[in-house]
Amino acid sequence: MTALTTPTRTAREANAAHAKRMTRKARGRKRHSLILSLLMTVMLLYALMPLFWLVVNSTKTPGALFSTFGLWFGGPFALWSNIHQVLTYDNGIFVRWLENTLLYVVVGAGGATFLATLAGYGLAKFDFPGRRAVFAVVLGAVAVPGTALAVPTFLLFSDLHLTNTPWSVILPSLVSPFGLYLMWVYAQDAVPAELLEAARIDGAGELRTFFQISLRLLTPGVVTVLLFTVVATWNNYFLPLIMLSTPQWYPLTVGLNDWDQQSFTAGGQAIYNLVITGSLLTVIPIMIAFLVMQRYWRSGLAAGSVKQ
Repeated sequence: MTALTTPTRTAREANAAHAKRMTRKARGRKRHSLILSLLMTVMLLYALMPLFWLVVNSTKTPGALFSTFGLWFGGPFALWSNIHQVLTYDNGIFVRWLENTLLYVVVGAGGATFLATLAGYGLAKFDFPGRRAVFAVVLGAVAVPGTALAVPTFLLFSDLHLTNTPWSVILPSLVSPFGLYLMWVYAQDAVPAELLEAARIDGAGELRTFFQISLRLLTPGVVTVLLFTVVATWNNYFLPLIMLSTPQWYPLTVGLNDWDQQSFTAGGQAIYNLVITGSLLTVIPIMIAFLVMQRYWRSGLAAGSVKQ
């Protein structure tokens, strides 16, 4: 009887000790989660404050911008009037800037995503001489900031007589070292080698295998790269600034800065209400694109990092 009781008591004591440890860990996790929640709340407020300021001040007249509190509504509600002025000011140049930005995004970001997908897939699934050298070059290109290449790129395009043309913005945007590296890493695990071998045995060529089989498996990664390139091209400022000298080819970023600088030129008119409202209209499309593609973005980042 004693022999049976001792193991039972030992098991109960072990279970009780284990329960106490789990309780302490749970309390620690709760305290840790509370700290993280407070930190995330602060970061959320920090991120949303500029957007809130933009929305609030887009509803104000030029006089109310400087006579009312910046973080709350005041004066006559002028949002629709400001939007109308933005779209019609200077013969509707804002609409032209929007069309230019869409052109740079569709051709530049779309082309960069397609090229990064092709190159990343090829580096991940084909073995060839110099593969490690290409890997080193890609990593080095990721580490080089774009601003460091802006002046050499300008000199190159100047010699080719392509400055002040859409090609001076589109062609550099087609190169995305980070997108290539991301697709390379993602394709290694997203496309099984056995599936490719089965397609080759069935007589499918490499292009047919890529477009009909591999590309479907790479969709989350492709959307992830597309999101990054779209955001980078939409927000691109420095490259168009040094490449373009005619306002007719400006993207939204450079155009709005040109409006903002009007007040500092001789005889220039201050149009701060149009700059603020134009900035609000500029961020809306990219916010919509992010919200639409965010589920692909999350799955794309996670799926490529899991080893089967």
